[in-house]
Amino acid sequence: MLRTLAASYRKDVKSLAGSPDFANKSRHWAIFANGCFWHAHRGCPRAPIPKKNTLFWEQKFARNRQRDARAALALRRQGYRVAIIWECDVRDSLARLARLLEQTPKP
Repeated sequence: MLRTLAASYRKDVKSLAGSPDFANKSRHWAIFANGCFWHAHRGCPRAPIPKKNTLFWEQKFARNRQRDARAALALRRQGYRVAIIWECDVRDSLARLARLLEQTPKP
C-alpha cells in the first residue's frame, strides 16, 4: 500500500518507541501493522482467547495492549502521526493511509 502511495519509509524502525513496522522520521509518521490475535483486536473473530490456559492469555493480551498504547502515545508526544492497521482491515486501509500521508508536513 505504501508503494502505491509513493511513500518513502523505513521498515521496523527500532530507534522509535514501539519499533513501528513502517515510519518516516522526516515526515513524522509511523504505522503499526498489528496481527489481530497477538495484539488482541477487540471484537474481531480472528482474535479469540484460547480455551486452554485462559488466564495466561488474558494477561498476555492485556500487557500487549498496554505496551501498544504506551508506544503510540510516546510517538504522538514526539509529534508523530500514528496509524494502526489491523490484519483484518488491510484491504480497507489504503484510503486511511493516504489521508495520514497527506496531512504530514513536508521537510
